Amino acid sequence: MADVQPLNGIRYNEEKVGNLSEVITPPYDVISDEAQNRYYERNPYNIILLELGKDEPGDNSLNNRYTRAAATFAEWRLQQVLQQDAEPSYYLYQQVFQQGEQMYVRTSLLARVRLEPWSARVVLPHEHTLAKPKDDRLKLLRACAANLSPVMSMYDDPQGHIRNILNAYALNPQVQITDEVGEEHRLHPISDPQQIALIQHFFSERQLYIADGHHRYETALNYREEVREMRKQLHEDDAVNFVLMALIDLDDPGLVVLPTHRLVSGLSEEALENLSSQRLGQYFTIREFLVGDYPVEAALAMLAQDGNGAPSFVVATPEQSWLVSINEQGRERMKSSGHSEAWNELDVAVAHTLVLEDILGIHPEEITAGTYARYTRDASEAMQALQKREAQVALLLPPTRVRQICEVAKADDRMPQKSTYFYPKLITGLVLNPLW
Repeated sequence: MADVQPLNGIRYNEEKVGNLSEVITPPYDVISDEAQNRYYERNPYNIILLELGKDEPGDNSLNNRYTRAAATFAEWRLQQVLQQDAEPSYYLYQQVFQQGEQMYVRTSLLARVRLEPWSARVVLPHEHTLAKPKDDRLKLLRACAANLSPVMSMYDDPQGHIRNILNAYALNPQVQITDEVGEEHRLHPISDPQQIALIQHFFSERQLYIADGHHRYETALNYREEVREMRKQLHEDDAVNFVLMALIDLDDPGLVVLPTHRLVSGLSEEALENLSSQRLGQYFTIREFLVGDYPVEAALAMLAQDGNGAPSFVVATPEQSWLVSINEQGRERMKSSGHSEAWNELDVAVAHTLVLEDILGIHPEEITAGTYARYTRDASEAMQALQKREAQVALLLPPTRVRQICEVAKADDRMPQKSTYFYPKLITGLVLNPLW
């Protein structure tokens, strides 16, 4: 199964850069223009200069943000701003964060993982990818020949073998920093040969499930094929056969998935008239209430109580709302979705198929294109959008359960877009993986 190996990681030299919290960033795909400018100003060695450089007037094929990233990367290594660890190591990586009123610790293992095509069923995806992000990441990979940020993946360890190994290293981390939002990051290398052998053997019998970073994984596959074609042959242990991953136990108490709610606008009056208690009652058992009867927190609390069995969610308009839970007729309709049984049990899949498509008449392609739907992780924001008439319908969803994600992946299916949001994101800049 998975070939999970230690790496000679490239890391920042604190003597050169000072406070490590000033040089790390979130992943590229969640960085706004405002945040990008802030990171540029924070520290001249901030990883943003590599991970998400700025476009400049007059850029061309020889001088652009990718070539500038490559030049900066080489310069920093020459100046020992970035140094490569002498010993091959795994890296314990912990994130300490707050969600709601609760504190969490999420533990992952940073390693390099042998690239496998999806067809090999060793590394399993759960979502589709888009061409534009992959093109961007491929250009950066060609320029820097290094993984600058890890793919987040999960593994099943019911006996807690890896957890027991990592716990010993968590007691006294080598790196301990707090980022701009108050979340703590702890890092410790694991270079003991005996522990490395145990970890490697454990994963040799495991499948991996990608949680976040599908674009980065597919980009690494594409880059490997480019290098293979250019060189005509590729040794099986060549570094381009691997990608940097953060591996997390499925049962880790810090593996938090947040829901992403749907806001619908631009529908005709005729389409909106279809959204009624009678129509919803064909597919769901419903609990109807007027907006204002309950605060959004109460609706979500009811959803949490009802959401542990049958797929359930809240459908809301400016005038009224329904807490809906799929009934037998709804289940029969889901059987004709063309998807797996695991997919049909997803709250978000039921919401898309039965409400957005069947009742409101939105085609799947229009959902993907964002013609009528937009997204928010803030339920209060969704309800405010309804009250301000900035949206016609809101679908408030519960978080997707981690094991549901794995079941969809094992069924070789793909979840609807924006079905999962693993919180928090992995930080970029703690460990880089060279591909040479």
